[in-house]
Amino acid sequence: MTKPILGITMGDPAGIGSEISVKALTHPEVYDSCCPVVFGDAKQLERMCNILKLDVKINTISDIDELKPSKDTINVIDLNNVPADVAFGQVDGVCGKAAYEYIEAAVKHALEHKIHAIVTAPLNKAALHASGCNLPGHTEILANLTGTKDYSMMLVSPKLRVIHVSTHVQLRKACDLVKKDRVLRVIRLADDALRLMGLEKPHIAVAGLNPHCGEGGLFGWEDAEEILPAVQQACEEGIYAEGPIAPDTVYHRSANLNDFDIVVSMYHDQGHIPIKVLGFSSGVNVTVGLPVIRTSVDHGTAFEIAGKGIADDESMIEALRLGAQMAKVKFKLS
Repeated sequence: MTKPILGITMGDPAGIGSEISVKALTHPEVYDSCCPVVFGDAKQLERMCNILKLDVKINTISDIDELKPSKDTINVIDLNNVPADVAFGQVDGVCGKAAYEYIEAAVKHALEHKIHAIVTAPLNKAALHASGCNLPGHTEILANLTGTKDYSMMLVSPKLRVIHVSTHVQLRKACDLVKKDRVLRVIRLADDALRLMGLEKPHIAVAGLNPHCGEGGLFGWEDAEEILPAVQQACEEGIYAEGPIAPDTVYHRSANLNDFDIVVSMYHDQGHIPIKVLGFSSGVNVTVGLPVIRTSVDHGTAFEIAGKGIADDESMIEALRLGAQMAKVKFKLS
């Protein structure tokens, strides 16, 4: 079997990114599905191995051709961009800049087809901004680095998948962004992404925006005038879409009754809350619409436990598994 090469960005060095990366890469099953390489700082990975008391070698490489996958060896493209004694759990512009540079290097390798997918550990938005980067998060950074205009955030858990019409904007603005063209584009992105995940005919639910989908205009007009026309056009294009469906029932129908493969959510919290209730530690974040595959843990830098060796690596393992699965379909690896 030809295994996909996955590039793991280490995330903010002051957070738990190095820990969950090291922990995940000691699981033998990870190497059954992919060949991982970390884009990060070798000193921090070695530091974390010492904290965790792991007998693992950190192997610095300068080119993907030097990659030698092994559960006893973590391969790293070392950017060497933070001090060896960087403080855990503190907002630091140096760490924000380093986290950005890990992403930048991984994107370059992905665009040059040297790696098959990117898997990201968390960054800290305050540290990112302190470094001079004003983009709100991974999704927007990746879109900017790849020149992508049409993209969306998808969250995947064992029981539920959601994709967002809008994410990191004020709630007032999120309502204004519920327009037919945008909803239709997200439905299309959902259909494309699920096919990469191996679903031949995805069944897509589209959530309403307002209570009871507007109740015939009593509680709002967007459901009838923007969301419904988008769903109708998607169906005309051959996409198996249904909606708008009341937000207070659609997630139950998808997660518990298996009526749908994914729910198109109208704004950030409408999609994030059910995902995190159902599977906080096992969720995976996927940016769809990019020219590269990107999966990620669905949690933050957890500054309050950084450096203590108690972080849960389940989401990172799931992100690696999904990234490998999508890469195999996209690049026809077998």
